[in-house]
Amino acid sequence: MESIYAIGDIHGCLERLKALLSKIDDDPARDQLVFLGDYIDRGPSSFEVVDYLIQLEKERSGVVFLKGNHEEMFGQYLSGADRTLFLMNGGQATVESYMKHRSGRDGELVPPAHRRFLDSLRLYYQTDSYIFVHAGLREDVPIALQRPEDLLWIRDAFIASGHDFGKRVIFGHTPFNQPLVQPNKIGVDTGAVYGNRLTCVKLPEVVFFSV
Repeated sequence: MESIYAIGDIHGCLERLKALLSKIDDDPARDQLVFLGDYIDRGPSSFEVVDYLIQLEKERSGVVFLKGNHEEMFGQYLSGADRTLFLMNGGQATVESYMKHRSGRDGELVPPAHRRFLDSLRLYYQTDSYIFVHAGLREDVPIALQRPEDLLWIRDAFIASGHDFGKRVIFGHTPFNQPLVQPNKIGVDTGAVYGNRLTCVKLPEVVFFSV
């Protein structure tokens, strides 16, 4: 792989996702796309975003999808384990998006292909130089021993940390007005669903694309 493009939190913003992918200068035959999670909730097109990503995976190799805390909450909602948390955190928009596409599924809210996609999401991905994760890491904990709750939810303790995690950490989850660039981490959630931009970082050059 020549370059890696890490894409921040989409949150149901399909048109911004399409615009961003048309803007980046990747080579599908050589380069890698890493999506950092939070594909759903708050925005109007959660179903369409997941559908689009499933199709993208069919069309090119070198695509990695991480799980975000919103996919985790959606799974808990679908299993009946915790419906309130999901709905309180933008999940109603996801339910409405899926309801629009529900016909012919015998009452199932989520089609099987989307279930398989959600079940396949990784908690982290790493290369020789980078660790990709949705939210962040705890200091002094090997990546294989990090708690899923931290990988999906951690915020202040990670953001404030100057710790050397062994590799530079590329993450989403915490929205910034501009990408956060520090020696040990790069944050690329720039709050697309809140009216700001959807952002991607090209590595190792650390070049940003946004719409």
